[in-house]
Amino acid sequence: MNHREIVIIGGGIIGAAIAYYTSRAGYEVTVLEKNALASGTSSKCDGNILAIDKDPGFDSQMSVVSQDLVKELTNELDIPFEYRNPGSILVCENEDEMEAAAKWVAQQQEAGLPFTMLDRNDLKNESKYFADDLHGGLECPTDATVNPYLLTYSLMEKAKQLGTTVITGTEVRNLETDIYNNFNISTSKGEFTAKKVINAAGVWAPHIGHMLGVDIPIKPRKGHIIVSSRQNPVGPRKVMEFGYLISKFGGERQVDEVTEKYGAALVFEPTESQNFLLGSSREFAGFNTTVNMEVIKCVARRAIRFYPSMKNMNIIRTYAGLRPWTSDHLPIVSKVDDIPGFYIAAGHEGDGISLAAVTGKVMAEMIQDQDDTIIPTEPLRLSRFKHAEVKT
Repeated sequence: MNHREIVIIGGGIIGAAIAYYTSRAGYEVTVLEKNALASGTSSKCDGNILAIDKDPGFDSQMSVVSQDLVKELTNELDIPFEYRNPGSILVCENEDEMEAAAKWVAQQQEAGLPFTMLDRNDLKNESKYFADDLHGGLECPTDATVNPYLLTYSLMEKAKQLGTTVITGTEVRNLETDIYNNFNISTSKGEFTAKKVINAAGVWAPHIGHMLGVDIPIKPRKGHIIVSSRQNPVGPRKVMEFGYLISKFGGERQVDEVTEKYGAALVFEPTESQNFLLGSSREFAGFNTTVNMEVIKCVARRAIRFYPSMKNMNIIRTYAGLRPWTSDHLPIVSKVDDIPGFYIAAGHEGDGISLAAVTGKVMAEMIQDQDDTIIPTEPLRLSRFKHAEVKT
């Protein structure tokens, strides 16, 4: 039987970040991934390191810390991961949204973030492709973008150089503890034991938790993305409609019934290769990742609303992925009080790329029982859900 000091279950970007920071701290780490690295949510998303779409306060501050860590990773990791730091903007299509945006900016500024408002002229200076009737928006200059695949592989490659063992094609089939507080892990490739186990299985984290009798209130939330062909540059950086925030946090929008049903909202992301990604949608559909063309058409209509000339642009492909959703929109990065040595790092929904670095760093600090972690951990504890119902 193979005994390990730390086993991480999950080889997406969260597992990769934890592997990097824990191995850098001197631990012997093994990663178990049932498929290939970055084959789940990490391969079905965009690549944004954002603060602009985070709740003012702890949420946005956590994002800024992660942005700083990702910038440091550009010097620490060997494989480039297409890091760019152009900032991002939210655009408003009516005066009601402009009023809400002004309040959002004031809250973020009060929390210490460098948000600013944009007017109609600012939008025209941003991109000639914007619709003429847009009212303005807001900007966050600290936001960055990466290639999620490359960042996952880069983190994992460095972790391997530091001693981490990565075992792919290995499904965890059972997990239990023994009288010595060791974990016995049964997999499709044999038996392992470990002193500590970190559940970084994303939407499958509840399945792993169930093996130990731990209720992890995470649900898969489906999202669609369109990939365009290479075009003349539409815009230099990430653009979202202000309605994206309303959709993300469950508010009511002034949109048609189908758009509301699927939580569709403009998300535009230019890539380093000069094509671009378009999203997004949010729906609870179980573990079904089949592309729904009704949703794709809805996303396309939102894009054309803000960029009318996109109706003449070509697309390469579409895909759908699952985001690990929690009811308060914060991840679970936590030890499990009742099971010594068992940790959870999941539930990031659409913020896994944004928060991977800070999650990896704080988890390494938690493993070391540090009191002065890089961010406060209390808001991320599993125990916050003990007396709360998970609602959809």
